[in-house]
Amino acid sequence: AEKVLGYDLLSLCLEGPRDALDRTQHCQPAVFVASLAAVEKLNHLQPEVVERCVAAAGYSVGEFAALVFAGALDFAEALYAVKVRAEAMQKASEAVPSGMLSVVGRREANYKFACLEARKHCESLGIENPVCTVSNYLFPDSRVIAGHLQALEFLQENARKYYFKRTKMLPVSGAFHTSLMEPAVEPLAEVLKSIEIQKPLFCVYSNVDGKKYMHSKHIQKLLVKQVVSPVLWEQTMHSVYERKQGTEFPYTYEVGPGNQLGAILKQCNLKAWKQYKHVDALEDEEAAET
Repeated sequence: AEKVLGYDLLSLCLEGPRDALDRTQHCQPAVFVASLAAVEKLNHLQPEVVERCVAAAGYSVGEFAALVFAGALDFAEALYAVKVRAEAMQKASEAVPSGMLSVVGRREANYKFACLEARKHCESLGIENPVCTVSNYLFPDSRVIAGHLQALEFLQENARKYYFKRTKMLPVSGAFHTSLMEPAVEPLAEVLKSIEIQKPLFCVYSNVDGKKYMHSKHIQKLLVKQVVSPVLWEQTMHSVYERKQGTEFPYTYEVGPGNQLGAILKQCNLKAWKQYKHVDALEDEEAAET
């Protein structure tokens, strides 16, 4: 990874500084590499789990790691694509004061209407073509809304009106998975054209439509589209675990930093979550096995 990136990713992950690691341009490669390091660890501890894998999915940049794991992308080439993606998204996010707001809503919450009113508010402030839209579908009644900062501030101030129970600004620098990321599309499209993409060895699900990738051109197209499209994670979870009544659920492993996807799975599908484990590349092996 250090050769591809041109800096010491391991020491940045282990020693920081934290604010440098949190920057999009470093954070995305770190998540990608740490996810695949966790796969290697899982393969070392329980090789049969990796051998019997039937499907994979990755959240946002994690999708690149899922495709490497499934044999569709080469590690070094995918990491280079992630580097280009991360730097382009960092640049796009610095162009406009924007961000992401995590929202837990009541049943009555109408996210589209709330976003529309927030955009109208921005227009009244003189912002042209304001952006405010759902960028991540997490689990029932939970969304991430992204766009201009003024729109997100408006939603926080009027949370009760829109039946939002909780709102929290995410520690990111931009409105990822919205049209504000448009400048990042071309650089990523260019690099993906130069990479050989294979058909995955098993099912990999796309963030863009929650469905299985079909072939290499499909992967190339959707990985670019993903940058400006909402992450349909809740819908992906439904696709992954859809099965006939009485069919057993597979074991699920979250590989990589943090266990947020496990927390989301618990909200989406409790039965599937009961056979869930988290594998972190950094935990020592004794702790992982107990």
